[in-house]
Amino acid sequence: MINYEEELKKFHPSMDVNEAEDAIYSRDLTDVTDILKEMIQDEKEKKGKSVR
Repeated sequence: MINYEEELKKFHPSMDVNEAEDAIYSRDLTDVTDILKEMIQDEKEKKGKSVR
């Protein structure tokens, strides 16, 4: 049987939406779009060097 008093003692409120948003956006993570942009830029630079 669940002891509600004990469960309430263990309870920790979840992050506020603003706190969670700050925690998420404060991280500088590379995503697929960043990788693709870098790959395209590298290819453009390689083509520019080979043409000259």
